[in-house]
Amino acid sequence: MDFRTQVKLPEKGTEIQHSESIMLFGSCFAENIGNMLLENKFQCDVNPFGVLYNPLSISKALQQLIEGKHYTASDLFEANGAWHSWMHHSAFSHIVAEECLSGINARLERAVSTLKHVDWLFITWGTAYVYTLQETGEIVGNCHKQPDRLFARKLLTVSDVVQTWNKLLEQLYQVNPHVKLLFTVSPIRHVKDGMHGNQLSKSTLLLAVNELCERWDNCYYFPSYEIMLDELRDYRFYAEDMVHPSPLAIKYIWKCFSDAYFSETTCAVMKEWESIRKGLEHKPFNSETEAYRNFLSQIVLKINRIKEKFPYFEVQKELEQCLYRLK
Repeated sequence: MDFRTQVKLPEKGTEIQHSESIMLFGSCFAENIGNMLLENKFQCDVNPFGVLYNPLSISKALQQLIEGKHYTASDLFEANGAWHSWMHHSAFSHIVAEECLSGINARLERAVSTLKHVDWLFITWGTAYVYTLQETGEIVGNCHKQPDRLFARKLLTVSDVVQTWNKLLEQLYQVNPHVKLLFTVSPIRHVKDGMHGNQLSKSTLLLAVNELCERWDNCYYFPSYEIMLDELRDYRFYAEDMVHPSPLAIKYIWKCFSDAYFSETTCAVMKEWESIRKGLEHKPFNSETEAYRNFLSQIVLKINRIKEKFPYFEVQKELEQCLYRLK
């Protein structure tokens, strides 16, 4: 007997390859998957605005990239001794306004260039609840722990999300006609909304994604939310906060993702790189021995070999690390 319900993965046919470029937007789950992709040497740009949770803020972020927005002092506000952007994660905040703007604009400049040619956009929606500034009616991407009285909170409707993203996709395909979008709903429960509120939120997101995928040919859905709740429903798959997926759960969802979107050839390349990565992580008892130098030399050969086969692999850092140890 099988004592679990298994989620059906997307059928093979749409593949993600190392030769393709990827941008990821969304919640911290997008960063989890993004880090796994980077670790396996995919070409990724992860969250140019930092973590964003709701679909309208993510849409606005992409809209700003399409328009090539340049941030100025009027886009910032000061609070608690630092300067912040309502559209950016606190990782971009700084005690000096010019430094905050410099970090934001440098990051946006790279992302604007990438978006024009990117092959895949991975979009992870976390919640359908949004916070709007009472003063302007603007939906914020991050509240930066400001007082509740500054915001109005509301639950988006399916129509709100679908209408906004239909307009965005029309513009996006004009800028980059070949781009493919892979949507997922974050498996992280927003318990502050209450369990019923969280289900209403996730349901809104799921229905909106379904409508978009039915309308647009190059839009796909990966069921990370369903895998977490149906296959990994035991609390041993959660972190200590009982909300976020544990490292084991993330690893399992990554395996499902790999099974759905990576070919046998891609998986073989990943296995080849994993051998190199583990070699680089190896810590010898004595780094001065001839045996260890031979070991490092073999790793250099492997790195050069994989670079020859796949010129788009970013392996310079690992190569320099290995050569430094050989000195």
